[in-house]
Amino acid sequence: VSTKHGATQVVCDIDDGDTTWILVSSILVLGMCPALAFFEAGMLRSKNTLSIISQIFVGNVILSVMWLVFGYTLSFGPSIGGLIGAPDHLFWIGLSFKECGSRAVNIPSGLYALFQMMFATITPLLMTGAYAERLKWSAFIVFTVIWELLVYYPLVHWIWGGGFLHRIGVLDFAGGIVIHTSAGMGALVSAMYIGQRKDFFAYEGEFPPSNLPLAATGVALLWMGWFGFNGGSALSSGSVAVSAVISTHIGACASAVVWLGLCMWNHRPAATGIYNGVLAGLAGITPASGFVNIQATMLIGVVCGLVSYYGVRVSKRRLHIDDALDVHWVHGATGAVGSLMLGIFGQLQTDNYGGAYFDFAASPKQFGIQVIGVLVAALYSGVVTYLILRVMEHVMGDLTHGEGKLDTGLDWVDHGEVAYHQLIILPESESLGSALPSQETYMRHRAGPHASLDRDPYQGAAHL
Repeated sequence: VSTKHGATQVVCDIDDGDTTWILVSSILVLGMCPALAFFEAGMLRSKNTLSIISQIFVGNVILSVMWLVFGYTLSFGPSIGGLIGAPDHLFWIGLSFKECGSRAVNIPSGLYALFQMMFATITPLLMTGAYAERLKWSAFIVFTVIWELLVYYPLVHWIWGGGFLHRIGVLDFAGGIVIHTSAGMGALVSAMYIGQRKDFFAYEGEFPPSNLPLAATGVALLWMGWFGFNGGSALSSGSVAVSAVISTHIGACASAVVWLGLCMWNHRPAATGIYNGVLAGLAGITPASGFVNIQATMLIGVVCGLVSYYGVRVSKRRLHIDDALDVHWVHGATGAVGSLMLGIFGQLQTDNYGGAYFDFAASPKQFGIQVIGVLVAALYSGVVTYLILRVMEHVMGDLTHGEGKLDTGLDWVDHGEVAYHQLIILPESESLGSALPSQETYMRHRAGPHASLDRDPYQGAAHL
């Protein structure tokens, strides 16, 4: 990018290798949405399995359309006062599949927008793990759309799109502040605002998971997808991508080892603890993965493991905050920690991507700048999340179902479906207090109000 007589001229140098890597990275990050759905579904109770999967799949498609129509331009359009992007690229007008843009001169501008779309879709969906098993379907849709518009797009512009935090030097390689800190604070506020699930104290907030093998599958896919998440953020297939991928893996492992050791010390090597340890390390190394060496990566992973493990214990057992899957610690706090430690251990890596973006070294000044970035993002996300929920409750009424419906489960209440083998054992008649519909009620609900039921009773096993 060169400037002459006040005009900006972009000189493209499209590289096939870089383009291929960012294409692959985009696909890897897209796979993180169903991976998140599998993880959360496995960690929650079976009566809410389809609910959480549906939230994440539907959120993905809605947020993708929003990003195409106006999200990209509000995030990366020409800056208006350092606060938001101008509407120059509505419907991706002006983007190209052949020519580059000012954001990355080595890949097509359309590919850059696609890669950023994958970040935009998963960020608000991280919060589903905080208010899981409670929020109404309609409330979920409204909250996700408004939060994306009022929180995510401005934060992206402030830090990655040339906004005021970018101008003062705040650094975030792949989303520790933009994604994890903002979603973590949103998760904390929404969990506190919506309140605890029934029997929270009986289980100390740790309700029995329904399918740990499914959760393990989700973690494994998230782990693999994170290589595209962080490695693709180098926007090239060179040394920075290599550094980011290696740091991603080592950070996850270091944090998981900490969780494993603490779980064994306090009780036993719980699978859920190992899963959380991996995710905490992945989130924590995200903002620093392309900026720090491997030794610093190990330390960041260890610190994130310690912070998240003890943070979860304090949050659930002492503060009694019902963040169902501990999003505000496993993602939020670790993203903030990694962002701050970037100001301690960051170093100049390369100048083959814009030059100035990497022109820094760790210093007290840079640490102070990172503190400002984390605080601004956390406070902004927290305040706006609270205001969104408050206005929604005023307009829509209760954001959650009544206790009886929550006992039945959101799968049946919101979607008219139930998961797993429960279909085989539907009772012939309903009994008072039963969480399951009868066979006839189930089939009538699925068939619609005008369908005939003059056929043999539903035989669940015959369809499995």
